[in-house]
Amino acid sequence: MKPQLEAFDRLLTIMDELREQCPWDRKQTMESLRNLTIEETYELADAILEKDLTGVKEEIGDLLLHMVFYAKIADEQKAWDISDALHAVCDKLVNRHPHIYGDVKVEDEEEVKRNWEQIKQKEGKGKRSVLGGVPKSLPAMVKAYRMQDKTKQVGFEWENSEQVWEKVEEEIGEFKEAMATTDVQHQEEEFGDLLFSLINYARFTGIDPETALERVNQKFKKRFEYIEAHADRDLTEMSLAEMDALWNQAKEQ
Repeated sequence: MKPQLEAFDRLLTIMDELREQCPWDRKQTMESLRNLTIEETYELADAILEKDLTGVKEEIGDLLLHMVFYAKIADEQKAWDISDALHAVCDKLVNRHPHIYGDVKVEDEEEVKRNWEQIKQKEGKGKRSVLGGVPKSLPAMVKAYRMQDKTKQVGFEWENSEQVWEKVEEEIGEFKEAMATTDVQHQEEEFGDLLFSLINYARFTGIDPETALERVNQKFKKRFEYIEAHADRDLTEMSLAEMDALWNQAKEQ
């Protein structure tokens, strides 16, 4: 047996033992695990951004445990087991890669993605929306990016980046007009349109907006923590100019 299979078999065995013998593990349901799984996913995302390969290894292990946990619960309910889930994803991969497992020819990765979406639609017997596979609970920025990328695969796409930027400028103008009014709901709507168009521009030009914003978040956090660490008195007693001077020191470093 391959070492990887031995390790996976060990995890399955431990899961069986924990489910039978541990009070906490016996008590868990899919619903009780859900938020923990989301937390583990974000921890993996953090490790990836920090280029922490040891952390990535640990978080992948945690997520694998969760996947095995869900499968164990489903097996207990006589619904399906881990092998059914694995075979299902294997069948999906084979079916959606006809350029590997069939005689379809592709030119580039974009054609692969288009084929994927078309095959996915056929699997749904044509009744499912192109956007049907976008999870409702995704963070709004990620959801916008995924919807834009999915509709692109069926031809709903701009021709060049200049067109996309013109849309951004159009939305900036509309947002400015809305801010000149007292209609808060309209202001929010126009701000949403502006954000959506900026995300679309980032996607079109090859920038991941979620990653870009998170890197800015991390940069802001480090610089503000520098201000806190080097302030000679409580921040509430400092002027903005004094804090800004420390901010500029943080930038230089």
